[in-house]
Amino acid sequence: MKVLFVCTGNACRSPLADALLKMLRPDIEVDSAGTYPYYKVVDLTRRYAEQKGASEFLKTVPDGLESKNLCVYDLIVAMERRHEQAILDRAPDCADKIVVWHIKDPYQLPYKQASNEFDKIKSKVAHLAKTL
Repeated sequence: MKVLFVCTGNACRSPLADALLKMLRPDIEVDSAGTYPYYKVVDLTRRYAEQKGASEFLKTVPDGLESKNLCVYDLIVAMERRHEQAILDRAPDCADKIVVWHIKDPYQLPYKQASNEFDKIKSKVAHLAKTL
């Protein structure tokens, strides 16, 4: 089983989901990417991952969607509809592999509000970990 998480910068949402699923399910191949990758995984994400015990699984450098062979993944989780569209633009044959989670970008939010979005990711990853 191979899972890919996709967000905008691969700096907040998708690397956190990636790290949490790796922590919960080391038997699954997990990765993440951004449609417009940022230059680093942001401190908000690092702080949250550390609090949840997932910092050792958190990537250090964001990846771009263009660097991924989308066809090899069994499941692709897009954080928003626009990420789903970016995936479909590159690989229309992957339509049946995509799930959209509707998680808002916490990048510019204060930590408390960002944590609310991260908690949604944590909950969805926990559910995913049980169902895969």
